[in-house]
Amino acid sequence: MPAKLSVNLNAVAMLRNRRDLPWPSVTGLGRIALETGASGLTVHPRPDQRHIRFADLPEIRALLDDDFPDREFNIEGFPTEDFLALVEEHQPEQVTLVPDDPAQATSDHGWDFAGQGDFLRPIIARLKKNGFRVSLFADPDPAQVPAAAELGADRIELYTGPYGACHDDSEKAAIELEMLGKTADIAAAHGLGINAGHDLTVANLPALARRVPALCEVSIGHGLTADALEHGMVETVRRFMRACEG
Repeated sequence: MPAKLSVNLNAVAMLRNRRDLPWPSVTGLGRIALETGASGLTVHPRPDQRHIRFADLPEIRALLDDDFPDREFNIEGFPTEDFLALVEEHQPEQVTLVPDDPAQATSDHGWDFAGQGDFLRPIIARLKKNGFRVSLFADPDPAQVPAAAELGADRIELYTGPYGACHDDSEKAAIELEMLGKTADIAAAHGLGINAGHDLTVANLPALARRVPALCEVSIGHGLTADALEHGMVETVRRFMRACEG
């Protein structure tokens, strides 16, 4: 089965936040993505609410519950107590834990699973006790996978930023792709599901889908939103869903 597409709404929210106006509508464009076939919606609510606002979360939850009960809500972020409280209030199907500093512009590295395992383990247990699937943001580093598997998470999300950054260098892209593939191979061998995200496009996603046939889900925001400005949300979601097929 092709990887599922979760549409990250952060870039839509950031554009909305440039003005004190309700458009572009985060839930409106989320609805269009879901109507077109996206399998879910992703948000990363940061403490400064510079894109997704906390007030968006109940609206997205209601959209999914009322009209798309078979789709998923993925909330990602650094697991502060405030973040965990948001998650427990809004009940996503999946929680993706990322090692972000609040000042970062965007996620740019995965967890040090060996060094940060004692921090992550009780958080993962708490989230799973609440019934959430837990995914951990992971660098393309096969050596990190065994420690990740011991923490009790369900999945890792491969950080594909270095791969996406090679958009003008095919040789380097091939090297990064193989590192992602080796990391995914070991993750699968350890019983972990595999997600991926960051700087994925319709140009580089098919090769990733072919190299990682066990890929469960990709969450895509920046590239998808940029394409939607050119092609519209409906056609863009269709393009990315086709790209997921490899």
